[in-house]
Amino acid sequence: MKLEVEYMVETLSSVLKPLIASGSFELSDIDFTENLGFFIEKITYDDISRNLIITAPDRPEKSSIIGKGGWVVGKLREELGVNNIHVDAYSDMIIRVYRMELAMKKLEKIVTSIDNQTNQPLKNLQDMLMLRMNNLDSFDFLKEFGMELSNFKSEEANNIPVNEKHKAVVALSGGVDSSFSLIIAKLMGFNPLAVTVNPGNIILPSYFRNNVESLCNSLNVPHEYIDVNMESVVDQALKGKLHPCGRCSKIIETALLEHSKKIEIPFLIFGDFLATGSQSIVSIDSLWRINLPAMLSATKGETKSLSAYFNIKSRGGYGCPLINEVHKKHPHMRRFSIQRILRETRAGVLEPGQALDLIIKTL
Repeated sequence: MKLEVEYMVETLSSVLKPLIASGSFELSDIDFTENLGFFIEKITYDDISRNLIITAPDRPEKSSIIGKGGWVVGKLREELGVNNIHVDAYSDMIIRVYRMELAMKKLEKIVTSIDNQTNQPLKNLQDMLMLRMNNLDSFDFLKEFGMELSNFKSEEANNIPVNEKHKAVVALSGGVDSSFSLIIAKLMGFNPLAVTVNPGNIILPSYFRNNVESLCNSLNVPHEYIDVNMESVVDQALKGKLHPCGRCSKIIETALLEHSKKIEIPFLIFGDFLATGSQSIVSIDSLWRINLPAMLSATKGETKSLSAYFNIKSRGGYGCPLINEVHKKHPHMRRFSIQRILRETRAGVLEPGQALDLIIKTL
């Protein structure tokens, strides 16, 4: 394996190192078939950020470039002296773009059906979708919205009075995916109200609460807690009678839907990756439910990166303290958690390596 890694790194480095020394570049259809047995669709290097993006034709080539355990790409980064190397598969990108196209078609119909004062954030989402579809291999939320994000952190921004006319409720759990959704909702002009459903400490621990309150303060977004009774779900889960995630999610979603209708806010935004495409925005009981990461075909890496800008970090494990306790008490429940991980992997949300890490932690 060592020779294999060294050979891959030497071969790639011999081509890329002289190019990097000359500054920013973009190359397409690079032929490595003689030495490595495949082409590379595209390689882009930004001399300012010192980030290298490699687009492989398909997942097998992507796996080869990354190497077992990330050894090839890790050693290559050291050899080239760049800050970061991101490897993607063109086949995956085609699927992600197609899903965004489906979301765009749905948005076009919705925008024409609602009044102009309400639909501006949706028009902003259309613009972002178009930008991502045209530049998916190099799109970076932090680079694209760097100025706006830095303004959110300024002392002046925190002194701006809160506008009470909210266009969206954002379900904020304190994890990186819901945090990503709140940041995007703020950027898109939804003037969001963050709402956290509180099912108790075993499902919403203190570190999630700290994330919620810290992010809302940074974005100058008002926040509310909604208490729900989850005693029956917790009790049955700890007895091994049910896997809690589906039941818990349903109770939380129902509470948020009822609250949004009560305060007459037209959009309810979640940090879900599924369902994608046209199903990422659906009408439910006179309001619109939006799965922002799914609509934007975001990856877990992107939600983590954008959330980390506001010091929101992933805990690295699977789920809340309740599900972890259920796994310990009733090992057979782990299979249902693993099914959920595999479902997100099949959808392209999780990389195989990320999925493997989660499965190992679940076991």
